[in-house]
Amino acid sequence: MTPLSNDEIARYSRHLILGEIGMEGQTKLKNSAVLCVGTGGLGSPLLLYLAAAGVGRIGIVDFDVVDASNLQRQIIHGTSTVGKRKVISARDRIHDLNPNVQVDLFEEAFTAENAMRIAAPYDVVVDGTDNFQTRYLVNDVCVLLGKPNVYGSIFKFEGQASVFNYGDGPNYRDLYPEPPPPGLVPSCAEGGVLGVLPGLIGTIQATETIKLLLGLGSSLSGRLLLYDALAMTFRELKLRRDPNAPKIERLIDYDQFCGVPKKAGSKEEHPGASGAFRRMTVHEVAERRAAGWAPYVLDVRGAGEAAIVRFDWADRLIPHTEVGSYLAELPKDREILVHCKLGGRSAQAAKVLAEAGFDVVNLEGGITAWAREIEPGMPIY
Repeated sequence: MTPLSNDEIARYSRHLILGEIGMEGQTKLKNSAVLCVGTGGLGSPLLLYLAAAGVGRIGIVDFDVVDASNLQRQIIHGTSTVGKRKVISARDRIHDLNPNVQVDLFEEAFTAENAMRIAAPYDVVVDGTDNFQTRYLVNDVCVLLGKPNVYGSIFKFEGQASVFNYGDGPNYRDLYPEPPPPGLVPSCAEGGVLGVLPGLIGTIQATETIKLLLGLGSSLSGRLLLYDALAMTFRELKLRRDPNAPKIERLIDYDQFCGVPKKAGSKEEHPGASGAFRRMTVHEVAERRAAGWAPYVLDVRGAGEAAIVRFDWADRLIPHTEVGSYLAELPKDREILVHCKLGGRSAQAAKVLAEAGFDVVNLEGGITAWAREIEPGMPIY
């Protein structure tokens, strides 16, 4: 094991005088390796505290760039890094905080094709993702490689944390054997999130990771910690392994497993099938409108979002969960163009409408894509 330098002894002095850590524990941290999948709300505090604590090698997986909307919660990034690759922004901030840390960058999506290769060299994998398909992938990779999975998730004002696949403890599939129906749980981009919430959950993940590396205390393995920011309460649920759960033997197609919708330009189902609707990009819609196309435009966001920005050519606002209650009030003699912020909720509404016999088009990318690509003067939230 590589020993601590004099500079590191000075840097980590407050750890060294803790009897539970000392020189031996700090040297363990220096010679440990942690992989963080995601550099967003959860990854930001996690990476900062792991680096500050002296974890010697940190891997970062992310293929996104820093956006202004990230800065409300993704504190590892800053105004000066907007537009830059997140892995570069995170690496530079880590090295500014602690130049002794080796940072491995993986600017690519974490997929079934590369996940085993990426995760193999690390002692612990930390899940800082925001979608179900990657959470299942992280879990299955950790099971196959025999590595602990430090889990966290956030939604609006609530968060969860646990440790999976540690010792004889449960894994993520023991908690969620099957993913929820597509679109049932909106992302932070569509559902919103209190900015400080991932700071707390990510810090809990960092705490659990350091404890695992040092062999200290009692981990969250077998326990699911639930946090409610509005009530300022913590609750705990016991988790157990499911003896009847199917054995994880290989990686699968996680998009298909989680029912991720097809990309723009594809058919939701075969033409003429019940529930079939068309998908159009913002450029296709703009070109058709310029040529005289005049569909009935249905905004399926909430009233609060519409107050931020809306199309002045929209005909009606109905939240996507309520569309089924207003079918009798919508026209069947016109095409209906459905939109939301990013295209996910509108796809759900489009399916409901199509199944009811309406001729429906979903605006892929929603009003956000329109603002970015068609009318740059519109606000983006």
